This record gives sequence, structure tokens and C-alpha cells, in this order.
Amino acid sequence: MNATVDLSEASNARRQAACGALPAMADATPSDSLEARAPQVPAYLREIYHWAYLNPRSVRFFDSELIVSLILWGNHRRLRHAAFAELRPGQSVLQSACVYGDFSPRLARHLGPEGRLEVIDVAPIQVDGCRHKLRDFPQAVVQHTDAAQLHKERYDVACCYFLLHELPSDSRHAVVDALLESVVPGGKVVFVDYHKPHWAHPLKPVMSLVFDTLEPFAKDLWDNEVSHYGGESDEFVWRKETYFGGLYQKVVAEKKAEPA
Repeated sequence: MNATVDLSEASNARRQAACGALPAMADATPSDSLEARAPQVPAYLREIYHWAYLNPRSVRFFDSELIVSLILWGNHRRLRHAAFAELRPGQSVLQSACVYGDFSPRLARHLGPEGRLEVIDVAPIQVDGCRHKLRDFPQAVVQHTDAAQLHKERYDVACCYFLLHELPSDSRHAVVDALLESVVPGGKVVFVDYHKPHWAHPLKPVMSLVFDTLEPFAKDLWDNEVSHYGGESDEFVWRKETYFGGLYQKVVAEKKAEPA
């Protein structure tokens, strides 16, 4: 489903600040537009996360269900199931970044042959890896683009799995705005990410040290609700569930349906 969207000035400014002003491409198809606007790898990703997402040896090491499960303290399967519980077979879904392990193939299988999955990522090495994993799923496509870019196409659901904690504030605002814009009336955006744990959680000091050392933007999600980053949040009904003593959260933003 295609639609023309009028962005608020604040949302547009944040988006341009995060990924640069983009030329108008009104006559391009959604897929052509995405490829034509393929972005450069952002500075924060090159400088802070090169070791995790851009280095080929690291990519080979981390792209494993076992490693993802270990990083998430054994909660990966539970959190993936929580995300998939918001999706129905046959829906069109936008996945806002590549995910290590089998997340994308499992998602494509969950949506079934009547569904449609579009995965986007800003890093070419991640795009290539995800395309390889989805090679047997004709209902899935992977595009090289920034999640902060506005999509002309609209989806039933947008899924954002452990991306927000890696983004600096401007980029996080832009990504949340773009995802909220990307769904149809009655659709939803599903965020799964870190959350501030209970004060007595035994892993809280460990995670605090990890974030201070390796994830400098993650603690923002300890201090702010996901809805805080959405400029159009009033158009949505928000709900949240927490897991594993509050260390993780699922936040669902359901877009209000248009009046009959």
C-alpha cells in the first residue's frame, strides 16, 4: 500500500540530522527509491560498533544463535517469541535492521508464503549476510538503506529488534519517527530492546559496566520510555511488557484506525 505522508517539521529535521538531507524522488518506486538513496555507514557505527558489525571476522563470530543467546543471558528465544506474537501470517512486515542469528529466516517462515518481509540495514556487510540467509524465501527482500529514512510504502507491522539502544539520540528519534510513519492505520510498531532492570537485579551492575564500556547510548533506554522518541506518538496507543527482572522490554505502538 502506497501513501503520501506530510511529515511534521520536527520529525523531518531529526531525520535529516540523522541521515542527511535527501533528494526528492517522487517518481521512483519504493524499492528503486531505497536503493538510490543507499546511505553511507554513519560515523557512530564506524567509530563505536565497527568491532561488532563491520569487521568481517566479528560478523562471522557474532552471527550465531548461540552467541546471541549468550549475549541476552539466555532470553533470545523468549524475546523473539514475544516479538513474533505481535505478527500474523500473511502480513507485510518491515524489519528495521539485520539481526544476528536466525531471526530473519524465522520471521519470514512465520509470515508464510502469503506474507512479505522487507529487511533494511545501513551496513553493506550486514545486507549481504542477511540476503544469503533469506535466499530461500521469495517473500523476503533485503535493502541497503537507513532505518531513519522515510519509506513511501506502508506495512502492517514494523519490527525493531535490539536496535534502539545502539543509536545516538538524534538517530533514535529519527528511526522511531520513521517507523511510526511506516505503518498503515490499525498497524503496529514492535520494539524489543533493553530496559532499566529492577534495582536489586543481580546483573544490573554487570550491564551498567558493559554499557559504559561498549554501548554508550544504551542507558538512555534506562531513563526514557520508547514513546519519548516518537514525535507522532499521540497517534498511537502504547503498551509495554518487561522481561527478566525488567532488563528487557517489548513496547508496541498501535496506530489508531481511521474513522469509518
